[in-house]
Amino acid sequence: MRLLAVTAFSFSLLTSAFAQTHDGGSSAASREQAQGVSITRGGSQPSRKGPAENFTGSVRVDPLFQANAPARTSGAYVTFEPGARSAWHSHPLGQTLIVTAGSGRVQRWGGPVQEIRQGDVIWTPPGQKHWHGASPTTAMTHLAIQEQLDGKAVEWMEKVSDAQYGSLP
Repeated sequence: MRLLAVTAFSFSLLTSAFAQTHDGGSSAASREQAQGVSITRGGSQPSRKGPAENFTGSVRVDPLFQANAPARTSGAYVTFEPGARSAWHSHPLGQTLIVTAGSGRVQRWGGPVQEIRQGDVIWTPPGQKHWHGASPTTAMTHLAIQEQLDGKAVEWMEKVSDAQYGSLP
């Protein structure tokens, strides 16, 4: 009986908090205070073209979320058309890629070019120079997740040459 009373009391508090934040005014401050969550609607952030100084070929970046202090994590979907790729780069706290569509390639400095495909998860350690992109014949989309260190998530370097890109073992 005591558990039922505590559950009913907790439910009434939640219902009250929900009602206060859904009164039609929907101010961001009251939502944040009462719920402690924030929702960024899909498609609410504009896509942008991957800058030519950091990418070869046609690349689209769809931002998903930026770091919200004290958190340092940000994420985006990145779509590479066939043959497109990033320049060499590194991440101060590493990077996780989750391939969501297509197939592509990834290479760490000094290592072989490796094929990647839908469902693969790629972890690149902090400071590791690497690149990633689509295969020559198939587009590839991945979810890129990385953390910022002192406000910086990536260090861009030189472009990947055609010889480097095409050097599958």
